[in-house]
Amino acid sequence: MFGIFTTVNETEARNINPVTLAFVGDAVFTLYVREKLVLNHTYSTGTLQKLSAEEVSAHGQNALLEKILPELTEDEIAVFKRGRNAKKPTRSKNATVTEYNNSTGLEALIGYLYLTGQYDRLEKLLGAEK
Repeated sequence: MFGIFTTVNETEARNINPVTLAFVGDAVFTLYVREKLVLNHTYSTGTLQKLSAEEVSAHGQNALLEKILPELTEDEIAVFKRGRNAKKPTRSKNATVTEYNNSTGLEALIGYLYLTGQYDRLEKLLGAEK
């Protein structure tokens, strides 16, 4: 059965294609950034969209990754590397290859943590951006 907070075990999550994990991670990260902005500011939706796009961009995600990389466990680094090194169906128009690959790896890690129900860990890592 599926529900909004359905989780899978770590073995099942490791068997999910890393680009698919990144697909989930992108949505989770986008929601996190939008919720943070809405709850902390009274900007217009246009301004909120601009600020959100900056954080959710490959460049913004790469900056976050640089902050949290020393905090990652061996398992988290392995998930990140699977996402970073995965063959992607598209290329970035506005980021370097390294930024794009790193952002995909970060999104895969976020997707993995979300799908395995590791919400506290996810919150700790995403909170590092402050």
